[in-house]
Amino acid sequence: MRSSLLAALLLGISTVACAAQEVGAPLEITTEKTLPRAILTTSYEAKLTATGGVPPRAWEVIAGSLPPGLDLDPVSGKISGTPTALGQFHFAVEVSDADDPADTRSREFTLAVIAALVVEWKSAPAVTQDGIAGSVKLANQTASDADLTMIVVAVNEIGKAFVLGYQQFTFAGQATIPEIVFGSSLPRGNYIVHADVIAEMPGKNTIYRARLQTSQPLATH
Repeated sequence: MRSSLLAALLLGISTVACAAQEVGAPLEITTEKTLPRAILTTSYEAKLTATGGVPPRAWEVIAGSLPPGLDLDPVSGKISGTPTALGQFHFAVEVSDADDPADTRSREFTLAVIAALVVEWKSAPAVTQDGIAGSVKLANQTASDADLTMIVVAVNEIGKAFVLGYQQFTFAGQATIPEIVFGSSLPRGNYIVHADVIAEMPGKNTIYRARLQTSQPLATH
């Protein structure tokens, strides 16, 4: 019993000493200026941290703006929500402590909102001797593996679709595929080509989609 009381006493002294040490230190924001990237339409959370000063601390955005869909909790310093716009967002945050007068510190941050899937023409669709051919490049910008399906079709002036390419495979997180070739012979006509990519994240009940489409019809002979 005596040893348990002694341990509890020592723990209490240590806790008070740590708190006193933190309060006596200057207020400082410790979070790096570049925050973890957010994925469009996917739940996001990042916590701003500070040390020193007199708790409790309060957080506020004082310049610029967070990505649409995200908010800063003034008490916890947590940035959370679901981003709804792509881009690179720059903003400044100020933290203040409970001293009288309050001590304050500020820091500029950068937060990038990116697409989960990126599909681009590697070689834009072009008319060949007997049809249309081209290639795409893909990127999975999430940290998770995905069950991916890609289909490339050419749709003629009466709405009839012809498959130029089809792929189905497991796409590793943070991976890129530099080129996937597609192409097929086609009847004579005017065609709009589009590539549709669907990625399903197993166990997460999440599906991402991306699409490319030619701006002008391609005429085959």
